[in-house]
Amino acid sequence: MVDSKTIDVWRKAPRLNAFATFFEQTASGLGGAPDLGRPEPDMGLLSFDLACLTFSDTHRRLWGHFDSHYFASIPYRLEEECRLGAAILSFAEKTWARRGRPAAVYTLGAGAGTLARTLAKLGDGRLKTLNCSPTDGNRVSFFARRGSEDAHFYHGPFFELDDERYAEDETLQPFRDGYDVLLEDTTFQMYGRDRDNQTGFIAPRVRPNGVLVQVQKLAHANTEAYLERERQKDETFKSRFFTKRQIVEKKRGVLDTMFDFRSTWKHRDRRSVRTSGILSSPGIAGISIRSSHPIP
Repeated sequence: MVDSKTIDVWRKAPRLNAFATFFEQTASGLGGAPDLGRPEPDMGLLSFDLACLTFSDTHRRLWGHFDSHYFASIPYRLEEECRLGAAILSFAEKTWARRGRPAAVYTLGAGAGTLARTLAKLGDGRLKTLNCSPTDGNRVSFFARRGSEDAHFYHGPFFELDDERYAEDETLQPFRDGYDVLLEDTTFQMYGRDRDNQTGFIAPRVRPNGVLVQVQKLAHANTEAYLERERQKDETFKSRFFTKRQIVEKKRGVLDTMFDFRSTWKHRDRRSVRTSGILSSPGIAGISIRSSHPIP
């Protein structure tokens, strides 16, 4: 159980304060969009796989304002999301078939919830999904292209979704018994480096035989090597979509602060989570899934 002091630290974190205006403007379409072009998936990186291509096509039709900014900012994150989405859909549908009930999927703090909405639409009643975000622009985008009544949205940060909230909020009723898949995608880094408490807050919500997927931006022991990779990212990928001015402004306004909030494996309490399997799809070697159950 996370104590009130930890929650207070998260409440004062950059995501809800220093970054709030940036995220609201970007999510509302008032800024942050790439000036030079919109990202499109490289079909070769999807291995021309039918499941991935179908997911990609549906995903693209449901984009909100924030998606163009996000996928233009992180090299090949768009292709990764489509492969991951196809794998989650397959896993969730197998869970539905095995359990005889809709699978529950939670994408934590994932912008306008495009992944969650795509999964719900393709799941066609076999999945129920939840996305949360403290940004009102993401809420508006979510419901503008909801895609399915099985896609749900909570307007607030991840740490507000505690036992009391699940019990009192009727819109969260489908998720009171937990999730078969829970995805945290670079959200925790907006709230600090305390991955043990952050992961400990959400992991109990994973159902038995469910999976917890975390996408993290990792630090590097060699700062110069890290900065060189950041330079390569800016000059060879982001420059396809953003002007130099946009790249500099983003670095000054967000990324310099985020530098101190990156994750390192040594910060993980390896007693609290263990690798329990691989969730994979065509064209991807595998994504490590961590169990919510402690190592004996």
